[in-house]
Amino acid sequence: MKQHKLGNRQVSAIGVGCMNVSWIWSNGAALDPVRRQESAIPAIHAALDAGVTLLDTADIYAPTWDAFGHNEIFVAEALRTWSGTKEQKDKVVVATKAGISRQPGERWGRNGSLDYLLRAAEASAGRLGVEKIDLWQHHRLDPEIVFETQVANILALKERGIVDQIGVSNYDAKQLEIAIKIAGGPDDGGIVSIQNEFSPRYRYDLDVLAVCEKYGVAYLPWSPLGGMNNKKAITDSDAFEEVANKHNVSKYAIALAWEIKTSPSVIPIPGATRTESILDCITALDVTLSDEDFEYLNANLPQQAEYSSELVPKPAHR
Repeated sequence: MKQHKLGNRQVSAIGVGCMNVSWIWSNGAALDPVRRQESAIPAIHAALDAGVTLLDTADIYAPTWDAFGHNEIFVAEALRTWSGTKEQKDKVVVATKAGISRQPGERWGRNGSLDYLLRAAEASAGRLGVEKIDLWQHHRLDPEIVFETQVANILALKERGIVDQIGVSNYDAKQLEIAIKIAGGPDDGGIVSIQNEFSPRYRYDLDVLAVCEKYGVAYLPWSPLGGMNNKKAITDSDAFEEVANKHNVSKYAIALAWEIKTSPSVIPIPGATRTESILDCITALDVTLSDEDFEYLNANLPQQAEYSSELVPKPAHR
């Protein structure tokens, strides 16, 4: 499988987002014991068998507030029960995130304090069954804490040996640039990745992609196929269907190929939950879009979605 640099590691050029199997809103396959063993875990095993070496999770991915860490436990189980050798398992990068709080009564919030992030990272390491997290990403900025302080708190996780590599999520271009100036980029042992929304229907962060290309930061787009409820933007597109037919792949594979063609920094992490879907997404790596294909798709992209509320409110700067 094609590879992509992710800080000090090489990973598959496409990963798997694991959230949906633990999400009650998507009737997650890992929530039912039978479906967990017959569908959810085999799907991850199929991805690993095919050469995928990047799995994305987060502590917040759970059906309810009192099942916090559900998806991390699932990912650990899927990796542990995979038939791969120790050498193969060691090549798999598990990326997790923290910074969103979830309390009784489903009260959601954000917490970027050092104490919270330290406890969250330690808890994630325990659920994943590792001494050091491969890649830990700051899930959301806390609007109540000065931005530079939050970046320093992220660095503390690495300095204390809890995580191997650090990244961020839902930062805008200015915030990413400042974070890199504070923490350094991949070559400095600093910020190696960013996880923001990006898809054919959500294209606001081209300036973030430019920052990634400048510093060698990997961009891991969340909802690369538009999200659970918005896939029709791709399936209803005549342009994506025409190009898909030309390359004898699905429209979803063309959407992922379009993202890869858009920037060399992109590593898509589609949230597939079935073996068939995962293997279909992987075919995107076999597609080489011509400049003509790319220009045609760009001229016929779905209507732009609304700007994500995930980027607001923004914390103050010093």
